[in-house]
Amino acid sequence: MPIQVRLGVMLAERNVKSKDLAEYVGITEANLSLLKKGHVKGVRFETLERICDFLDCQPGDLLRYERTGAPEATGR
Repeated sequence: MPIQVRLGVMLAERNVKSKDLAEYVGITEANLSLLKKGHVKGVRFETLERICDFLDCQPGDLLRYERTGAPEATGR
């Protein structure tokens, strides 16, 4: 998947425990773990907002787009 979740990196940089973040955000530690691993299909903006508030970061600090191959020609 070209979207990489950097939540684990941010937690380590801020020296924050997943348990504390999950409690603040209002999600289970299991769901936070799935999010950290990138095993989710989506995330609510409200959840993203609370994560950013707790970690004092921007959404772009948590998500990174990495192209997996050559871009396809679209004829535009």
